[in-house]
Amino acid sequence: MLFVLVECSKISSNGFIPAWRESLNTVKIEDIAKMANVSKSAVSLAMNGKPGIGKETRARILQIAKEHGYAARTPKAEKGRAPGNTIRFIACTQAGIVPEHFSQQPFFMELIQYIEEKCRKRGLSLLFNTLHPDELERRIGELEQEHASAGILLLGTNLGGDQVRAIAAQQRRLVVLDTCFDAIEANFVVMNNKLGAHQAAGQLLADGHTRIGIVQSDERIANFSARQEGFLQALAAAGLDCAEEDRFTLSPTIVAAQEPFIAALRTRREPLPTALFCECDYIAISAIKSLAALGLRVPHDVSVIGFDNIHESVVITPELTTVHVEKEAMAELAVAKLIDLMAHGPGVTTKIVVDTRLVVRASCSAPAAALPAGGSGTVSAH
Repeated sequence: MLFVLVECSKISSNGFIPAWRESLNTVKIEDIAKMANVSKSAVSLAMNGKPGIGKETRARILQIAKEHGYAARTPKAEKGRAPGNTIRFIACTQAGIVPEHFSQQPFFMELIQYIEEKCRKRGLSLLFNTLHPDELERRIGELEQEHASAGILLLGTNLGGDQVRAIAAQQRRLVVLDTCFDAIEANFVVMNNKLGAHQAAGQLLADGHTRIGIVQSDERIANFSARQEGFLQALAAAGLDCAEEDRFTLSPTIVAAQEPFIAALRTRREPLPTALFCECDYIAISAIKSLAALGLRVPHDVSVIGFDNIHESVVITPELTTVHVEKEAMAELAVAKLIDLMAHGPGVTTKIVVDTRLVVRASCSAPAAALPAGGSGTVSAH
Protein backbone atom coordinates (compact mmCIF):
# COMPACT_ATOMS: atom_id res chain seq x y z
CA MET A 1 0.00 0.00 0.00
CA LEU A 2 1.24 3.51 -0.84
CA PHE A 3 1.18 6.01 2.01
CA VAL A 4 1.37 9.66 1.08
CA LEU A 5 1.97 12.71 3.21
CA VAL A 6 -1.14 14.82 3.50
CA GLU A 7 -0.17 18.46 4.06
CA CYS A 8 -2.89 19.91 6.26
CA SER A 9 -2.36 23.33 4.65
CA LYS A 10 -3.46 21.86 1.33
CA ILE A 11 -6.61 20.05 2.40
CA SER A 12 -9.43 20.83 0.03
CA SER A 13 -12.67 22.55 0.94
CA ASN A 14 -14.38 19.32 1.92
CA GLY A 15 -11.91 18.97 4.77
CA PHE A 16 -10.88 15.43 3.87
CA ILE A 17 -9.46 14.89 0.38
CA PRO A 18 -6.01 16.51 0.01
CA ALA A 19 -5.10 18.70 -2.94
CA TRP A 20 -2.49 17.40 -5.37
CA ARG A 21 0.14 19.32 -7.30
CA GLU A 22 -0.88 17.72 -10.54
CA SER A 23 1.23 20.10 -12.62
CA LEU A 24 4.38 18.33 -11.46
CA ASN A 25 3.44 15.27 -13.57
CA THR A 26 3.18 14.86 -17.33
CA VAL A 27 0.34 12.40 -16.76
CA LYS A 28 -2.41 14.02 -14.76
CA ILE A 29 -4.86 12.57 -12.26
CA GLU A 30 -7.72 13.09 -14.73
CA ASP A 31 -5.78 11.05 -17.32
CA ILE A 32 -5.40 8.17 -14.88
CA ALA A 33 -9.07 8.47 -13.94
CA LYS A 34 -10.14 8.15 -17.58
CA MET A 35 -7.86 5.18 -18.22
CA ALA A 36 -9.09 3.41 -15.06
CA ASN A 37 -12.72 4.45 -15.70
CA VAL A 38 -13.01 5.94 -12.21
CA SER A 39 -13.45 9.39 -10.71
CA LYS A 40 -10.56 11.74 -9.89
CA SER A 41 -11.39 11.42 -6.22
CA ALA A 42 -10.97 7.63 -6.50
CA VAL A 43 -7.50 8.16 -7.96
CA SER A 44 -6.66 10.55 -5.13
CA LEU A 45 -7.82 8.02 -2.54
CA ALA A 46 -5.75 5.28 -4.17
CA MET A 47 -2.60 7.36 -4.45
CA ASN A 48 -2.95 8.57 -0.85
CA GLY A 49 -3.50 5.10 0.54
CA LYS A 50 -6.82 6.25 1.98
CA PRO A 51 -9.85 4.00 2.46
CA GLY A 52 -13.03 4.37 0.45
CA ILE A 53 -12.34 2.24 -2.64
CA GLY A 54 -12.04 -1.50 -3.24
CA LYS A 55 -8.74 -3.36 -3.30
CA GLU A 56 -9.06 -4.30 -6.99
CA THR A 57 -9.83 -0.71 -8.00
CA ARG A 58 -6.91 0.58 -5.94
CA ALA A 59 -4.53 -1.96 -7.50
CA ARG A 60 -5.71 -1.07 -11.03
CA ILE A 61 -5.22 2.66 -10.44
CA LEU A 62 -1.75 2.21 -8.98
CA GLN A 63 -0.72 -0.07 -11.86
CA ILE A 64 -1.88 2.44 -14.48
CA ALA A 65 -0.07 5.24 -12.65
CA LYS A 66 3.11 3.19 -12.56
CA GLU A 67 2.90 2.20 -16.24
CA HIS A 68 2.48 5.84 -17.31
CA GLY A 69 5.20 7.24 -15.10
CA TYR A 70 2.97 9.20 -12.74
CA ALA A 71 5.20 10.60 -10.00
CA ALA A 72 3.15 10.72 -6.82
CA ARG A 73 4.09 12.95 -3.93
CA THR A 74 5.48 10.44 -1.47
CA PRO A 75 6.79 11.36 1.97
CA LYS A 76 10.39 11.12 0.69
CA ALA A 77 9.61 13.73 -1.94
CA GLU A 78 8.61 16.28 0.67
CA LYS A 79 11.36 18.78 1.43
CA GLY A 80 11.67 21.09 4.39
CA ARG A 81 9.34 18.99 6.52
CA ALA A 82 11.10 17.90 9.68
CA PRO A 83 9.57 15.09 11.77
CA GLY A 84 8.73 17.79 14.32
CA ASN A 85 6.12 19.18 11.91
CA THR A 86 4.56 15.85 11.07
CA ILE A 87 2.15 13.65 13.00
CA ARG A 88 0.78 10.30 11.94
CA PHE A 89 -2.89 9.31 12.12
CA ILE A 90 -3.45 5.56 12.09
CA ALA A 91 -6.84 3.92 11.68
CA CYS A 92 -7.22 0.18 12.17
CA THR A 93 -9.71 -1.28 9.74
CA GLN A 94 -11.40 -4.67 9.66
CA ALA A 95 -14.85 -6.07 9.06
CA GLY A 96 -17.31 -4.82 11.66
CA ILE A 97 -17.09 -1.51 13.49
CA VAL A 98 -14.30 0.10 11.44
CA PRO A 99 -14.49 -1.40 7.92
CA GLU A 100 -12.29 -0.28 5.03
CA HIS A 101 -14.80 2.42 4.07
CA PHE A 102 -14.98 3.70 7.67
CA SER A 103 -14.06 7.25 6.59
CA GLN A 104 -17.44 7.49 4.86
CA GLN A 105 -19.30 6.78 8.11
CA PRO A 106 -20.54 10.00 9.71
CA PHE A 107 -18.94 9.65 13.15
CA PHE A 108 -15.45 8.90 11.84
CA MET A 109 -15.75 11.39 8.99
CA GLU A 110 -16.53 14.22 11.41
CA LEU A 111 -13.75 13.21 13.80
CA ILE A 112 -11.14 13.05 11.02
CA GLN A 113 -12.24 16.38 9.59
CA TYR A 114 -11.81 18.01 12.99
CA ILE A 115 -8.37 16.45 13.44
CA GLU A 116 -7.25 17.75 10.05
CA GLU A 117 -8.64 21.20 10.91
CA LYS A 118 -6.76 21.31 14.23
CA CYS A 119 -3.53 20.23 12.51
CA ARG A 120 -3.92 22.79 9.74
CA LYS A 121 -4.37 25.64 12.23
CA ARG A 122 -1.12 24.65 13.92
CA GLY A 123 0.86 24.30 10.68
CA LEU A 124 1.27 20.55 11.10
CA SER A 125 1.43 17.93 8.37
CA LEU A 126 -0.57 14.74 8.74
CA LEU A 127 0.42 11.27 7.61
CA PHE A 128 -2.73 9.17 7.15
CA ASN A 129 -2.34 5.37 7.33
CA THR A 130 -4.84 2.53 7.50
CA LEU A 131 -3.70 -0.81 8.86
CA HIS A 132 -5.28 -4.13 9.81
CA PRO A 133 -5.11 -4.74 13.57
CA ASP A 134 -3.17 -7.99 13.04
CA GLU A 135 -0.28 -6.09 11.42
CA LEU A 136 -0.50 -2.99 13.56
CA GLU A 137 2.50 -3.45 15.84
CA ARG A 138 4.87 -4.52 13.05
CA ARG A 139 3.74 -2.01 10.45
CA ILE A 140 3.87 1.04 12.74
CA GLY A 141 7.55 0.37 13.30
CA GLU A 142 8.18 -0.04 9.59
CA LEU A 143 6.28 3.14 8.72
CA GLU A 144 8.21 5.15 11.28
CA GLN A 145 11.50 3.86 9.82
CA GLU A 146 10.40 4.85 6.31
CA HIS A 147 9.28 8.32 7.37
CA ALA A 148 9.58 9.37 11.00
CA SER A 149 6.81 11.35 12.64
CA ALA A 150 6.89 13.42 15.80
CA GLY A 151 3.91 11.60 17.30
CA ILE A 152 1.02 9.25 16.55
CA LEU A 153 -2.75 9.58 16.85
CA LEU A 154 -4.21 6.08 16.94
CA LEU A 155 -7.92 5.49 16.28
CA GLY A 156 -8.42 2.69 18.77
CA THR A 157 -12.17 2.14 18.36
CA ASN A 158 -12.00 -1.59 17.65
CA LEU A 159 -8.70 -2.44 19.38
CA GLY A 160 -8.34 -4.64 22.42
CA GLY A 161 -6.30 -3.85 25.49
CA ASP A 162 -3.39 -6.12 24.55
CA GLN A 163 -3.03 -4.42 21.16
CA VAL A 164 -3.04 -0.93 22.66
CA ARG A 165 -0.60 -1.97 25.39
CA ALA A 166 1.86 -3.33 22.82
CA ILE A 167 1.74 -0.14 20.73
CA ALA A 168 2.05 2.10 23.79
CA ALA A 169 5.20 0.22 24.84
CA GLN A 170 6.69 0.75 21.39
CA GLN A 171 5.56 4.35 20.72
CA ARG A 172 5.98 6.78 23.60
CA ARG A 173 4.55 9.81 21.77
CA LEU A 174 1.12 8.28 21.32
CA VAL A 175 -2.47 9.41 21.89
CA VAL A 176 -5.24 6.83 21.51
CA LEU A 177 -8.65 8.12 20.38
CA ASP A 178 -12.16 6.72 20.84
CA THR A 179 -11.36 4.06 23.42
CA CYS A 180 -9.84 3.89 26.88
CA PHE A 181 -8.35 1.18 29.06
CA ASP A 182 -7.87 2.26 32.67
CA ALA A 183 -5.18 -0.34 33.39
CA ILE A 184 -2.90 0.67 30.50
CA GLU A 185 -0.25 3.35 30.95
CA ALA A 186 -0.96 5.41 27.85
CA ASN A 187 -2.66 8.65 26.76
CA PHE A 188 -6.32 8.34 25.82
CA VAL A 189 -9.07 10.71 24.68
CA VAL A 190 -12.57 9.23 24.78
CA MET A 191 -16.17 10.32 25.22
CA ASN A 192 -17.86 9.75 28.59
CA ASN A 193 -19.87 6.70 27.56
CA LYS A 194 -21.34 6.01 30.99
CA LEU A 195 -22.48 9.59 31.48
CA GLY A 196 -24.16 9.54 28.06
CA ALA A 197 -25.94 6.30 28.92
CA HIS A 198 -27.14 7.79 32.22
CA GLN A 199 -28.42 10.84 30.34
CA ALA A 200 -30.34 8.61 27.92
CA ALA A 201 -31.80 6.54 30.74
CA GLY A 202 -32.76 9.70 32.62
CA GLN A 203 -34.77 10.94 29.65
CA LEU A 204 -36.70 7.68 29.26
CA LEU A 205 -37.34 7.42 32.99
CA ALA A 206 -38.52 11.04 33.12
CA ASP A 207 -40.93 10.24 30.28
CA GLY A 208 -42.41 7.52 32.48
CA HIS A 209 -41.04 4.34 30.86
CA THR A 210 -40.61 1.35 33.15
CA ARG A 211 -40.10 -1.45 30.61
CA ILE A 212 -37.09 -0.42 28.55
CA GLY A 213 -35.21 -2.60 26.07
CA ILE A 214 -31.62 -2.40 24.86
CA VAL A 215 -30.58 -2.77 21.23
CA GLN A 216 -26.91 -3.69 21.19
CA SER A 217 -24.30 -4.09 18.48
CA ASP A 218 -23.39 -7.53 17.17
CA GLU A 219 -19.77 -6.28 17.18
CA ARG A 220 -18.49 -5.59 20.69
CA ILE A 221 -16.11 -2.73 21.50
CA ALA A 222 -15.19 -0.98 24.73
CA ASN A 223 -17.43 2.02 23.99
CA PHE A 224 -20.55 -0.10 23.53
CA SER A 225 -19.86 -2.17 26.64
CA ALA A 226 -19.42 1.00 28.72
CA ARG A 227 -22.66 2.46 27.35
CA GLN A 228 -24.64 -0.65 28.18
CA GLU A 229 -23.07 -0.86 31.63
CA GLY A 230 -23.90 2.77 32.35
CA PHE A 231 -27.47 2.36 31.14
CA LEU A 232 -28.08 -0.70 33.30
CA GLN A 233 -26.62 1.14 36.30
CA ALA A 234 -29.07 3.98 35.75
CA LEU A 235 -31.99 1.56 35.53
CA ALA A 236 -30.85 -0.22 38.70
CA ALA A 237 -30.67 3.10 40.55
CA ALA A 238 -34.34 3.59 39.64
CA GLY A 239 -35.22 0.07 40.84
CA LEU A 240 -35.57 -1.30 37.31
CA ASP A 241 -33.81 -3.88 35.16
CA CYS A 242 -33.73 -4.87 31.50
CA ALA A 243 -35.18 -8.33 31.01
CA GLU A 244 -33.21 -10.74 28.85
CA GLU A 245 -36.08 -10.99 26.37
CA ASP A 246 -35.96 -7.19 25.95
CA ARG A 247 -32.37 -7.22 24.68
CA PHE A 248 -31.91 -7.25 20.92
CA THR A 249 -28.95 -7.26 18.54
CA LEU A 250 -28.36 -5.33 15.30
CA SER A 251 -25.45 -4.53 13.00
CA PRO A 252 -23.90 -1.13 13.86
CA THR A 253 -22.88 -0.29 10.28
CA ILE A 254 -26.18 -0.81 8.42
CA VAL A 255 -28.78 1.95 8.17
CA ALA A 256 -31.82 -0.07 7.12
CA ALA A 257 -34.51 -2.35 8.46
CA GLN A 258 -32.80 -5.55 9.62
CA GLU A 259 -34.67 -8.82 9.21
CA PRO A 260 -33.34 -10.65 12.30
CA PHE A 261 -34.61 -7.83 14.50
CA ILE A 262 -37.95 -7.76 12.69
CA ALA A 263 -38.29 -11.52 13.13
CA ALA A 264 -37.44 -11.29 16.83
CA LEU A 265 -40.19 -8.71 17.36
CA ARG A 266 -42.73 -10.54 15.22
CA THR A 267 -42.33 -13.91 16.95
CA ARG A 268 -41.94 -12.82 20.60
CA ARG A 269 -44.65 -13.75 23.10
CA GLU A 270 -44.03 -11.05 25.67
CA PRO A 271 -45.31 -7.46 25.35
CA LEU A 272 -42.86 -5.15 23.64
CA PRO A 273 -40.84 -2.64 25.67
CA THR A 274 -42.24 0.87 25.49
CA ALA A 275 -38.76 2.28 24.84
CA LEU A 276 -35.45 1.15 23.34
CA PHE A 277 -31.94 2.38 24.20
CA CYS A 278 -29.62 1.85 21.21
CA GLU A 279 -25.83 1.69 21.55
CA CYS A 280 -25.28 4.03 18.57
CA ASP A 281 -27.27 6.12 16.11
CA TYR A 282 -26.87 3.69 13.22
CA ILE A 283 -28.51 1.02 15.38
CA ALA A 284 -31.23 3.46 16.45
CA ILE A 285 -32.03 4.41 12.84
CA SER A 286 -32.14 0.74 11.84
CA ALA A 287 -34.43 0.05 14.78
CA ILE A 288 -36.81 2.83 13.69
CA LYS A 289 -36.91 1.47 10.13
CA SER A 290 -37.45 -2.08 11.41
CA LEU A 291 -40.30 -0.97 13.68
CA ALA A 292 -41.89 0.89 10.75
CA ALA A 293 -41.75 -2.33 8.70
CA LEU A 294 -43.93 -3.90 11.39
CA GLY A 295 -46.39 -1.02 11.37
CA LEU A 296 -45.15 0.36 14.70
CA ARG A 297 -44.92 4.12 15.14
CA VAL A 298 -42.06 5.92 16.86
CA PRO A 299 -42.53 7.36 19.44
CA HIS A 300 -46.28 6.65 19.77
CA ASP A 301 -45.82 2.89 20.09
CA VAL A 302 -42.13 2.64 21.00
CA SER A 303 -39.69 5.41 21.96
CA VAL A 304 -36.15 5.12 20.55
CA ILE A 305 -33.00 6.86 21.76
CA GLY A 306 -29.54 6.72 20.17
CA PHE A 307 -25.93 7.68 20.89
CA ASP A 308 -23.42 9.82 18.87
CA ASN A 309 -25.62 12.53 17.29
CA ILE A 310 -24.51 11.96 13.71
CA HIS A 311 -25.96 14.03 10.87
CA GLU A 312 -28.41 11.28 9.90
CA SER A 313 -30.14 11.67 13.26
CA VAL A 314 -31.94 14.75 11.89
CA VAL A 315 -32.70 13.16 8.51
CA ILE A 316 -34.63 10.18 9.84
CA THR A 317 -38.34 10.57 10.60
CA PRO A 318 -38.98 11.17 13.41
CA GLU A 319 -35.79 13.04 14.22
CA LEU A 320 -33.74 11.06 16.69
CA THR A 321 -33.30 11.85 20.35
CA THR A 322 -29.67 10.99 21.02
CA VAL A 323 -26.55 11.56 23.09
CA HIS A 324 -24.24 14.15 21.55
CA VAL A 325 -20.53 13.23 21.45
CA GLU A 326 -18.24 16.27 21.41
CA LYS A 327 -16.14 15.13 18.45
CA GLU A 328 -14.52 18.53 17.88
CA ALA A 329 -13.46 18.77 21.52
CA MET A 330 -12.01 15.25 21.35
CA ALA A 331 -9.99 16.19 18.26
CA GLU A 332 -8.73 19.41 19.86
CA LEU A 333 -7.68 17.68 23.07
CA ALA A 334 -5.99 14.80 21.24
CA VAL A 335 -3.95 17.08 18.98
CA ALA A 336 -3.05 19.37 21.89
CA LYS A 337 -1.92 16.41 24.01
CA LEU A 338 0.22 15.09 21.17
CA ILE A 339 1.83 18.51 20.65
CA ASP A 340 2.67 18.55 24.37
CA LEU A 341 4.31 15.13 24.01
CA MET A 342 6.24 16.39 20.98
CA ALA A 343 7.48 19.44 22.87
CA HIS A 344 8.30 17.91 26.25
CA GLY A 345 8.66 14.19 25.61
CA PRO A 346 6.82 11.34 27.34
CA GLY A 347 5.88 12.10 30.91
CA VAL A 348 2.85 11.45 33.03
CA THR A 349 0.19 9.73 30.93
CA THR A 350 -3.36 11.04 31.03
CA LYS A 351 -6.83 9.73 30.29
CA ILE A 352 -9.08 12.51 29.04
CA VAL A 353 -12.81 11.80 29.23
CA VAL A 354 -15.02 14.27 27.37
CA ASP A 355 -18.54 14.63 28.75
CA THR A 356 -21.60 14.19 26.57
CA ARG A 357 -24.95 15.97 26.45
CA LEU A 358 -28.46 14.85 25.60
CA VAL A 359 -30.17 16.18 22.46
CA VAL A 360 -33.94 15.80 22.75
CA ARG A 361 -35.84 15.49 19.48
CA ALA A 362 -39.00 13.70 18.41
CA SER A 363 -38.28 9.97 18.79
CA CYS A 364 -39.13 9.81 22.51
CA SER A 365 -42.36 10.50 24.39
CA ALA A 366 -44.39 9.21 27.31
CA PRO A 367 -45.40 5.56 26.88
CA ALA A 368 -48.75 4.48 25.55
CA ALA A 369 -50.35 1.29 26.87
CA ALA A 370 -48.03 -1.71 26.69
CA LEU A 371 -48.04 -3.27 23.23
CA PRO A 372 -49.01 -6.93 22.80
CA ALA A 373 -46.64 -9.56 21.50
CA GLY A 374 -45.82 -9.71 17.80
CA GLY A 375 -48.50 -11.02 15.49
CA SER A 376 -51.39 -9.20 17.17
CA GLY A 377 -52.47 -5.67 17.94
CA THR A 378 -50.64 -3.10 15.83
CA VAL A 379 -47.78 -5.41 14.86
CA SER A 380 -48.11 -6.54 11.27
CA ALA A 381 -47.84 -10.29 10.70
CA HIS A 382 -46.79 -10.01 7.06
